[in-house]
Amino acid sequence: MTPAVRGAAETEAGHVADLIATAFAPLAATAFLVPPPTARHDVMTANFRIFVDHALHHGEIDVIRDGPGIAATAVWFPHTVPLPEPPDYDRRLVAACGEWTERFRVLDTLFEKHHPAEPYHHLAFLAVHPSWQNRGLGSTLLRHHHARLDPRVPAYLEASGLRSRSLYCRHGYLPRAPFHLPDGTPFWPMWRPAGSPP
Repeated sequence: MTPAVRGAAETEAGHVADLIATAFAPLAATAFLVPPPTARHDVMTANFRIFVDHALHHGEIDVIRDGPGIAATAVWFPHTVPLPEPPDYDRRLVAACGEWTERFRVLDTLFEKHHPAEPYHHLAFLAVHPSWQNRGLGSTLLRHHHARLDPRVPAYLEASGLRSRSLYCRHGYLPRAPFHLPDGTPFWPMWRPAGSPP
């Protein structure tokens, strides 16, 4: 049975940000951004909350529920029209990231440099809680959005590991040359051509 996908409510923003931080905890990029493990989850959650709040007004957040909690989420931004930056971004970034702010700014600069010039939908985050991984929830969220995507509009994302890159390849995304954080950690820009099957 295919799990139900629905849009996130504003009251779920904190839960969505926490889920993304939990799912992304093992990533090498996360360790670069916040080196001390004891501070990592709180800082990453606060940083993700900036983008989750922004997506509630200027993007789309899909969720799959797990009883009272959230098992998986996908956060999309449509770059088919001019998209404003999150309100008060610089202040919120410093408040969220503290002494690690410059590392997040490096990541922001790299992402901006590699974003395509043409219109597209951007998958900013795809996160599945560790206890729900390997059950197809990520694929369910991808298919849900792809089915609703205008067939004239491509999609774009940055894969943060070989495992996620393989998942996206199975859904029609084509990897481009990777870029790297200062410590050598790679990200793979990936492009899904317009009109690809859902």
